[in-house]
Amino acid sequence: MADLTPKDLEILAERGISQTEIDDQLAALRNGFPFLNIEAEATVENCIKRPTAEMQKKAIEIWHQFLESGGVAVKLVPASGAASRMFKDLHAFLNGKKDKPDTDFRRAFFDNIEKFAFYPRLNFVTLTLFGKSIYTLIEEKRYKDIVAALLNKEGLNYGRLPKALLQFHKVPGTSCTPLEEHLAEGAETIKDRNGKVRVHFTVSDDHLPLVKMKIEEAAGGVGKKYDVKLEVGTSVQKPSTDTICVTQDGKIFRKDGALFFRPGGHGSLIENLNDIDADVVFIKNIDNVVPEQRREVSNRFKMIAGGILMGAKTKADEYCRRLQKGTPSHEELAEMLRFLREVLCITHDKSDVMPDEQVASYIFAKLNRPMRVCGMVKNEGEPGGGPFLAYNPDGTVSPQILESVQLDTSDKRIEEIFRRSTHFNPVDLVCAIKDFEGRKFHLTDHVDRSTGFISEKSVDGVEIKALERPGLWNGAMSDWNTIFVEVPAETFNPVKTVNDLLRPAHQI
Repeated sequence: MADLTPKDLEILAERGISQTEIDDQLAALRNGFPFLNIEAEATVENCIKRPTAEMQKKAIEIWHQFLESGGVAVKLVPASGAASRMFKDLHAFLNGKKDKPDTDFRRAFFDNIEKFAFYPRLNFVTLTLFGKSIYTLIEEKRYKDIVAALLNKEGLNYGRLPKALLQFHKVPGTSCTPLEEHLAEGAETIKDRNGKVRVHFTVSDDHLPLVKMKIEEAAGGVGKKYDVKLEVGTSVQKPSTDTICVTQDGKIFRKDGALFFRPGGHGSLIENLNDIDADVVFIKNIDNVVPEQRREVSNRFKMIAGGILMGAKTKADEYCRRLQKGTPSHEELAEMLRFLREVLCITHDKSDVMPDEQVASYIFAKLNRPMRVCGMVKNEGEPGGGPFLAYNPDGTVSPQILESVQLDTSDKRIEEIFRRSTHFNPVDLVCAIKDFEGRKFHLTDHVDRSTGFISEKSVDGVEIKALERPGLWNGAMSDWNTIFVEVPAETFNPVKTVNDLLRPAHQI
């Protein structure tokens, strides 16, 4: 048990964290997390669905039927991160000894600076701060002044703002932020029969006032343009999901004598997702969005994913209702087992020798769970979790999204499977979060708490170990029914560095 002071216990109580939870965190930091065992990589041959043109058409029809019948969908956008990592290279340049761009990345930034949507505002700032345009400052080789105007508080303050509020895309006469693009994408894909569009952003406490101001400013214009009524919510990561840290020798790390907490990673957002009241929730990161002129493919496959989800969910709910009435016939059970194998890719090597009553109980337990459809892109070198067929504690095998750190790649069999993997997860999910009777699942009951990540950090020059909870689309959704669907690479256009905004997908 952790050695905690009365003041520590008081702080934990304020955050809603129990001592048992702290003991569990310390054990995880001390012992690490076990590797997960996988049977195979998920491919289009064994698990990833590649919808034909006819299947795509049918899925979109199902999606529209869902909305027209009164179905409620919400678009959840994780947007709590600051944009500081986008500008990591420019921060290093600003604080470094070189006065001229000395890398390909920095040269590309300055050579193409007029192509950025924020260029007009940045130019106004340099005129205000230095009395000179960006063009003149470049002529005078005052590159650092330009970067300072972009990143520092006296200028655009992009080094501290959230990505949601940065000018990503040019629009005739103005520019567009990712927040506005997500509102527009929602208007084009999840408008209900009453013209309502529901979007929810998870943000940090520090950014909440600014984000709310931007929502109030943008919602009217987007609503008018697309003839929708926007219902936009926000939430912050709960303090109860924060985690403590330890020093390299395993002692609890304190700052100025007090327990030091860090956000528990994006997996903590399972709590925020759990609070949303909807039939279906789309999840997509804040920086993976494109201008209106380039959204057709992305929007189409969002609706395809939604239709595939609702088709599978409807069938699963029908089976659950039949199972609730009693043990179906052997033939009906065989049909349900085929659905588990062929649609949900769940296998159980003992189901063929179990009595029918036990098979019925097994099928019901598997079907009456949250369900998600996950877009999968062919792996072309982008980072991201990968799709695998993984073993579960009950001996079944099912689709899971796993990160490389969750796999023991020193094992030759595992390494070979990992090497053969063909796709990755671009974080484009659609989730059904109610059971067959229309009641909300308690999503935290479906988290694999034996998974997580330990990262190395530095705080005030002290090297520490920090704990991240099971990832939102990894361990936090481990006990969900999962369907992998191949989506085009055009649907994945993340902005991890400022120069990613120079890619064709973000230019018009």
